[in-house]
Amino acid sequence: MPAPLHVAVLNGGSSLEREVSLTSGSRVTAALGDLGHHVTRLDVDARLVTRLVDLDVDVAFLALHGSTGEDGTIQSLLDLVGIPHTGPDALSSALAWDKPVAQGLYRRAGLAVPDHVVLSQAAFRDLGAAAAVTRVAEALGLPLVVKPAAGGSSLGLGFVEEVGALPAAIMGAFSFDDRVLIERHVTGTELAVTVFDGEPLPPVEISPRGAHYDFSARYTAGATEFHAPSRLPRDRNDAACETALAACAALGARDIVRVDMILEDDEHPTILEVDTGPGLTTTSLVPLAAQAAGVAFGDLCQRLLELALADPDDGAPTP
Repeated sequence: MPAPLHVAVLNGGSSLEREVSLTSGSRVTAALGDLGHHVTRLDVDARLVTRLVDLDVDVAFLALHGSTGEDGTIQSLLDLVGIPHTGPDALSSALAWDKPVAQGLYRRAGLAVPDHVVLSQAAFRDLGAAAAVTRVAEALGLPLVVKPAAGGSSLGLGFVEEVGALPAAIMGAFSFDDRVLIERHVTGTELAVTVFDGEPLPPVEISPRGAHYDFSARYTAGATEFHAPSRLPRDRNDAACETALAACAALGARDIVRVDMILEDDEHPTILEVDTGPGLTTTSLVPLAAQAAGVAFGDLCQRLLELALADPDDGAPTP
């Protein structure tokens, strides 16, 4: 049995993904408790730093999703107060959270990303960008995917089949962020590859029963069919794993991330996004991939604690 630690499981918070985070946090808390650790589950709020210092915890397990939890904010704060934490560091988290910046890094690394355009609310409000919407469709081609430039769980995601629907989709995404990412809709087999402790887990094939893999399809039991490992030929799975490792290297991401991608016929995998705070619920993809690799959920959580405590940079504020 591992030596018992005092672990603070951080979950909840005020992001739009609060409920998913609470579900992840509950599952992690139970798993770590079963391993004999002393676990304090904290709903993240303005008292967080005081509570962490008073509790004298050994390590923080991040079960936070959405802004604050995935954009580098909580990671920087924990570094400041000298508490090791699970998952990627502050810089990697911030880079992955900003989808246009991250896509630029993937492209520089020679990886495929969808052709895209980024528009801001300021451009719409002050510079008349609304008049150029039809040119976006002409440049990228239909259909299109519209999403907030930062965010997770497919919140604010819109699919556009005709030019007339594009303005409404853009405005819908603006409800979640002040920039939107408009992408060419890439079709093919959707995969999620978890990179855990420097190694890819078996790719998970995602087959939504509805038209798209949106928020409802992600978190409603039975709404999506998953295959772990995927049903693709070995060489295609290997290509997906190599792409996931390269994406992590481009971000400098450590410990655990989930890389979402599309495999078109006879093409290199196209990266959709990288999640540095992936869900850990019973319908989440990371636990499913771990199970396919023969890694129990408790063992996954335990190894993440060990990686957090072994990382030499934890607790050191960025100069």
